[in-house]
Amino acid sequence: MSARLLLIGPPGAGKGTQAQRLSEALGVPAISTGDIFREHLRNETELGLKAKAYMDAGDNVPDSLTNDLVRDRLSQPDAAEGFLLDGYPRTTDQVRALDEFLAQHDTSMDAVVELVAEPDIVVERLKKRALDQGRADDDEAVVRHRLEVYARQTAPLIDVYDQRGLLAKVDGIGEIAEVTARIEHELAARGILFTA
Repeated sequence: MSARLLLIGPPGAGKGTQAQRLSEALGVPAISTGDIFREHLRNETELGLKAKAYMDAGDNVPDSLTNDLVRDRLSQPDAAEGFLLDGYPRTTDQVRALDEFLAQHDTSMDAVVELVAEPDIVVERLKKRALDQGRADDDEAVVRHRLEVYARQTAPLIDVYDQRGLLAKVDGIGEIAEVTARIEHELAARGILFTA
């Protein structure tokens, strides 16, 4: 079945982990702007070098760069029947760009899952991830800044999608399988069923 979904929540809420699980279960690609940017950084592309300064400071990459990258990715054949977005849109301008792209393809979002997590729990999670994965962007000061940026820029999107009747709030704290089951329950209530 096709599904066009967005996973939203603060950094460290478990979006990447849940996106991979949901992608496999629903048979749609997980599209993470963070992963795309990191790939560009590894390959030292022009976009990667531009994005690096923003990411190192804990700021979001500008909308224009991000929108172009996501439009290109959503135009690929594997995303034609559905996708799971993780980390995009992050601003109301990005919501408009996504809406325009979907309208051009005569489709729309099916659901938006908000993973809810307390800031202090998120900071501890990301400090552990920094140690495990050696990620410089998970330094505590950078994480707290990213949480502030999230609250200021991204949280308003929750209201937009809630007003459209697309929002499902899910507790993002707990065992991975428990959180996945909570998401599955919310999506099933919206007619989106797992295939795996």
